Amino acid sequence: MIKVSVMYPAGEGSTFDMDYYCNKHIPMVLAVTGPACKKAEAESGLSGGAPGVAAPYMALGHLYFDSMDDFAASFVPHMAEITADIPNYTNITPAIQISQITL
Repeated sequence: MIKVSVMYPAGEGSTFDMDYYCNKHIPMVLAVTGPACKKAEAESGLSGGAPGVAAPYMALGHLYFDSMDDFAASFVPHMAEITADIPNYTNITPAIQISQITL
């Protein structure tokens, strides 16, 4: 299984609408990827590695697929539509990482 992590770094002037993200953006992504996307998660950053330390990310989103091929076949054809929605919930340019789940 692979995990696609979309990470929104925290920073001065950064904005993120978690309600829009969870109720409009993620459902749209799930609709276009269909059954290939096994699960989606959304997180709000609370803290860094110690109490009182600011969270390095304002928000994180995770999508799970059985394989890179499933991700490529279901997500990539809709990438323009998915990325065009980003300004509706944030002014942050996200960082993306695709990981192999090993445990």
